Amino acid sequence: MRSAPLYNELSDQELLQLYRTQQQRECLGILLQRYTILLLGVCLKYLKNEEAAKDAVQQIFTKVIIEAEKYPITHFKSWLYTVTRNYCFSQLRNQVYELPQEVLEKGGTHFSTQDNGLDQVQEKEKLLNHIEEALDEIQPSQRECVSLFYLEQKSYQQISQITGYTLLQIKSYIQNGKRNIRLLIDKRRKKNEA
Repeated sequence: MRSAPLYNELSDQELLQLYRTQQQRECLGILLQRYTILLLGVCLKYLKNEEAAKDAVQQIFTKVIIEAEKYPITHFKSWLYTVTRNYCFSQLRNQVYELPQEVLEKGGTHFSTQDNGLDQVQEKEKLLNHIEEALDEIQPSQRECVSLFYLEQKSYQQISQITGYTLLQIKSYIQNGKRNIRLLIDKRRKKNEA
């Protein structure tokens, strides 16, 4: 059995494997500790409130503890980012639908959805859902590079260090990934309009 300090030297995948096969909870704890700042940053980006972001990180930790055993995870960091983003989206959806009645009413009459911006929020939500679905459908290498570049705002150099891809491969994966996402979104929109 390893001593605790040596766990810190293991890769994400090795820690995840130990957690799943030997129920080593401290391995998952180390994994989550590695990405706490990233999680907080992502939550702040979407929720725009420090307390809400801190609460979200705690909720996400709980969710990860439950779900890490259920699903085959090949890239922990990307998976964790997706879980975090989805959690934030669900929180934002709940905020939109939980507007107080006095906000929705004005002098006894209801605002139209255009008056209070709900149409725009719903359109953005649809687009984000389309992007999220399309992101899940593109090739894993494209998904990984697009996520790292656009969602985590990593440079090509950083992506190369994380993934091992060459700069040329990364550029290609990002360009092809963007194009494929756009095509998938257009396809979905046409399907929904029909």
